[in-house]
Amino acid sequence: MDIKTFAFAASSPPLTVIAAAKLAGISPSIDNTLPPDSSPTFILSDGLELHGAYVLLRYIGRAASLPNFYGQNAFESSQIDEWLEYAPILSSGPDFENGCKYIDEYLEKRTFLVGYSLSIADLAIWAGLAGSGKRWESLRKSKKYPNLARWFNSIVTEHGTALNEITSAYIGKKGIGEPMATKSKDQSAITDKVKNLNGHVSENNRGGSKPSAEIDLPDAEVGKVRLRFAPEPSGYLHIGHSKAALLNKYFAERYQGQVIVRFDDTNPAKESNEFVENLVKDIETLGIKYEQITYTSDYFPELMEMAEKLIRQGKAYVDDTPREQMQKERMDGIESKCRNNSVEENIKLWEEMIAGTERGLQCCVRGKLDMQDLNKSLRDPVYYRCNPMPHHRIGSKYKVYPTYDFACPYVDAIEGITHALRSSEYHDRNAQYYRIQEDMGLRKVLIYEFSRLNMVYTLLSKRKLLWFVQNGKVDGWDDARFPTVQGIVRRGLKIEALIQFIVEQGASKNLNLMEWDKLWTINKKIIDPVCPRHTAVIADRRVLLTLTDGPEKPFVRIIPRHKKYEGAGEKATTYTKSIWIDHADAELISAGEEVTLMDWGNAIVKEIVKDQDGNITGLCGVLHLEGSVKTTKLKLTWLPDINELVSLTLVEFDYLITKKKLEEGEDFIDVLNPCTKKEVSAYGDSNMRNLQRGDILQLERKGYFRCDVPFVRSSQPIVLYAIPDGRQT
Repeated sequence: MDIKTFAFAASSPPLTVIAAAKLAGISPSIDNTLPPDSSPTFILSDGLELHGAYVLLRYIGRAASLPNFYGQNAFESSQIDEWLEYAPILSSGPDFENGCKYIDEYLEKRTFLVGYSLSIADLAIWAGLAGSGKRWESLRKSKKYPNLARWFNSIVTEHGTALNEITSAYIGKKGIGEPMATKSKDQSAITDKVKNLNGHVSENNRGGSKPSAEIDLPDAEVGKVRLRFAPEPSGYLHIGHSKAALLNKYFAERYQGQVIVRFDDTNPAKESNEFVENLVKDIETLGIKYEQITYTSDYFPELMEMAEKLIRQGKAYVDDTPREQMQKERMDGIESKCRNNSVEENIKLWEEMIAGTERGLQCCVRGKLDMQDLNKSLRDPVYYRCNPMPHHRIGSKYKVYPTYDFACPYVDAIEGITHALRSSEYHDRNAQYYRIQEDMGLRKVLIYEFSRLNMVYTLLSKRKLLWFVQNGKVDGWDDARFPTVQGIVRRGLKIEALIQFIVEQGASKNLNLMEWDKLWTINKKIIDPVCPRHTAVIADRRVLLTLTDGPEKPFVRIIPRHKKYEGAGEKATTYTKSIWIDHADAELISAGEEVTLMDWGNAIVKEIVKDQDGNITGLCGVLHLEGSVKTTKLKLTWLPDINELVSLTLVEFDYLITKKKLEEGEDFIDVLNPCTKKEVSAYGDSNMRNLQRGDILQLERKGYFRCDVPFVRSSQPIVLYAIPDGRQT
């Protein structure tokens, strides 16, 4: 059937379909009057219609006379399909260069994306690059991605006349508005090439997400943006901090600026070098490239000078009001009895604080702002406290420490920060931040707000997380039940999934309670295409199936660890006369039933052996390898009856609390989950001896797991942590 009409929206011409049709010599009439959000459409000569950019592209690939345009065999066609799923990443602003980087590495030793001739996969990537306009042209000239530029140039050289006509007709200087009609069903699943599970480069589906819209930073100038990520070293980095860290990274890259990491180490009672070291580790895990690491404690001398200057200027005073009374007075708008003390009296008490005397320990420094302001953060906030506890970096040199509210505006200005990113929960303190900078006589640093990331059934307060650690409820800050970066990675989350999850939310200021399911669903779409498959049988009450016509001598076959991904490698599977199956599976089998033994073939269960209590203790059957797997109801995983099987401990986790969201004032101890960890003993195939800590695998019909403790000796089980798949977390 001929293509009679090719219809699409003028605002989003499907370049790859247009190019494929032109190269294939297909010349339908063009109708570019469809509404903006319409899918491109072929109207065939018999009146039938096809819709969606990649549906049309595949149709041309199959119908064209060009050699191998849609691959020369089923495998190459599938590879092309993978590239078609990947191509929309080039229409996602934040991920454009990530896509370029991956494709550049992939093309290092290749002339074409698939096989040895031009295919529709090449045209899909060409269209994504060409459709970006000047963005790709500048990268192409910069030699940043030499293999990608070489590939692109060779295609343009070979097919320049046709392709140049298309770019002239449909692409402006800024590119096309909606490259590749990204709203079509074909392209709703965007894929991302990332480092795969166990160190190899592979393709990972990003799972139905829409490309993130670019976010603007107010008054930002390209090349002049300087940001800071400023965690307090009082715990490990958690998923909430990750949002702030990754937004800083995003804006720095967007505006060709810088990010510094600054440790807000102003409270020696909570902080330690352990936390500093692990925060640096977590920041690097997130892929954040920082300009330098600084510490608020580097500025303690200058901050003390500034505090004294404000005291002498009458903009701050020393107060010995007890803390609880002070809090009540601030709430009620009552001025402290010390507010109007003389400068001399204030300086005298300030010196007592610096010396850490008994009198000094009773005092704090407060800013003299406005005790009647409706914004209570402006009601004379505390600037300095007296604390004799040694500091983790500088020991006992100081007895006074600045508060975050005082130190942050100062250090931000001194370090040349242009924009301070902070979560919207601190919105009321923005006025305080600006007022303190004004009183200090420093330049104004712009605050950019974003919503705090909250997760269901999850505590993100470091104070509360510390309680779990100190009370032995978890094994440490990297426990797989914890929302820390190290904890969720240990449970099996890929950093790529976390980054995608955060970036998709953007810098929204709307407070949201997010479900873990969405994050784990993204993760599954990354790990499933590449993780190796293995087999396990639950140890408890496992059942031996004896195949009377099975092999008298065991034999071994080498089969893929992943049927659709060669990079997963191979495994040795032993076939024996007797095999182990799960008791739960045995209970589903009826006498005379034909079942499928995965990676072997069909068998017919002739006899079910039970003990006096009716429990199944054994099965007998015969092989029926010529039987069709399509006719069987049960597809069974199994293990050979050999000594080389490995012992496993399968660990499943649950939330630490039983309530989705704590209400204000509610004590988390009242909603502790009494059972958050479940261990099950199992046996696994012998190939699992080669697992390394951190490797991710799928136990067929049981789910995804991450190896936490690899094989050391036969007496010690391999420990595998269950990874949620997004359906139940």
